[in-house]
Amino acid sequence: MVEMGVLKEGSTFAKLDLASYLSQDIYHGALVPLLSATVGLAWLARSRPTSGGAEKLPANFRAFEWSYFSVWALCAAADWLQGPYTYALYEAYGFSPAEIAQLFVVGYGSSLVFGCFVGSFTDRYGRKRCCILYCLLYLFSCLTKHFKRYSMLLVGRVTGGIATSMLNSCFECWMVSEHLQRHKFPEHLLSYMFSMMYTVMYCVAIASGLAGQAVTDAFAFRPVGGPDSIVYIGGYCGPFDLSIVCTTLGAMVISSTWEENYGSEGSVKVQAGGSVLANLRAASNLIRSDGQVLALGLVVSCFEGSMYAWVFNWTPALETQTLPPPHGVIFALFMMACMCGASASTLLGRRLSPRSSLLLAFGMGFVAFAISAGAAGGGSEGHLRLILLSFLSFEFAVGVYFPSIGTLKSEIVPEQVRGTVYNLYRMPLNAVVVGLLLSNIAPATCFKLNALLMFLAALCIRSVHPNLKNKNKMSDPELGLIGSRDQVDCHGASAPGLELVGVSGRRSENGTIRSPTAWSEGEIVGRRTSLESPTAASPLAALAATGGGVGGPGAVAGRTRLDLAGSAA
Repeated sequence: MVEMGVLKEGSTFAKLDLASYLSQDIYHGALVPLLSATVGLAWLARSRPTSGGAEKLPANFRAFEWSYFSVWALCAAADWLQGPYTYALYEAYGFSPAEIAQLFVVGYGSSLVFGCFVGSFTDRYGRKRCCILYCLLYLFSCLTKHFKRYSMLLVGRVTGGIATSMLNSCFECWMVSEHLQRHKFPEHLLSYMFSMMYTVMYCVAIASGLAGQAVTDAFAFRPVGGPDSIVYIGGYCGPFDLSIVCTTLGAMVISSTWEENYGSEGSVKVQAGGSVLANLRAASNLIRSDGQVLALGLVVSCFEGSMYAWVFNWTPALETQTLPPPHGVIFALFMMACMCGASASTLLGRRLSPRSSLLLAFGMGFVAFAISAGAAGGGSEGHLRLILLSFLSFEFAVGVYFPSIGTLKSEIVPEQVRGTVYNLYRMPLNAVVVGLLLSNIAPATCFKLNALLMFLAALCIRSVHPNLKNKNKMSDPELGLIGSRDQVDCHGASAPGLELVGVSGRRSENGTIRSPTAWSEGEIVGRRTSLESPTAASPLAALAATGGGVGGPGAVAGRTRLDLAGSAA
């Protein structure tokens, strides 16, 4: 019989065999069944970069994969190690629920304010540098957790909020740019990278939850140098020390193995003139003018806003007088459910589009929050089981959500302002969370509002049609909407940074749009495409330039009527 022991004196479970460990409460009892389901689904959904072994991988793809996922695992672990223990640590320091809510608000508010500039800063000064900066900011934030002083904890929440914005944008932007721009790997391998990215993240999260629980149980939570000291070690501080180790290693690996990349040398950056504020304006204009980019941002805000509000409320919702929640074990269960969802997303992706998978996730989230709202505050073991089941169902929906939304964002958001747009998406997200936390509402009320946000996300996703945004996803040769990464060339009249809308024609292998006769009248807005016509026919295209002029014979800007031979009217 395998035995497990803890070093902390006075622990409730000083020495347990494995069977007793797994049967001590509903949380430990769920470990084996949920782990079995996680492993089984992961095996069925295991990702392969090639299909049937018929296609050979690019020569340097495996090296790129290793360089990214080794860093991603370390930096994601640094974040996951902290999650289950932040609320518990503040509570152990003796702060009231209202004071704890204020600390959380500072973190989300920091992400809200600085997130406006993080994306532009990243695109302008380099994603590699900002990933290293993430490690340094998170390291400092973890150090502040050792101080039982409200002002120090506030500073740590500010740096942690900035770091969170970087984690949720810089790493993904670096990977997408390296994949498509530097290495020019096939696009289908990008879907594989996203799938593996979240598989790695959830595996790391499960391990982080169990490791955090082990180090919390192993060392007593105590002040250093006497009872009046403000510096504490052990207990709930342990996971934050593990996070410091992960961020240090992550920064070292990034420095030694990654290349730098920036926002593309495309039209947006040229127009911005290298200015962070100009890049921010360009991204803001894109969100305002492009309905699909805006709708996708509303989806992100609704779903992830409800998720972060839930992060604050799951700990008090599971607290009872008879069964103190083992935070690390519960977190590991949540991450197993997430990984089950990610695996299901991969399996569903063979039959369903990312948009359809997201609709399924929002439906599950709505039902989960409706159930938890009804069961919260019941106090009985039956209510506790129901709340835990609803939370696991929501985490399953989270697992479906992230790979699907990652794919949609990579298709719809232009590379030139990707980091900026991703962080602008987080502004309303953090506003939602701050509003819910400042209102000091009960967990049950918060869950009802989260259910409403799930419903709104489902409404918004119906406005997103990625097949109309990405020319590489369109199989029909008769194209009504062409985009989003080529050059408009009208026999000498070039329009960098534009997208062709409403023109019927056929696309050749290199993405050039040709018409066998004459072009019908249409409208050009947005990004870039290549346009040629074999005739000098004069049905006119309406040009609606979004911030850029058209060079060539008769240079024009703004909304102009232009024939396809290059003359302006």
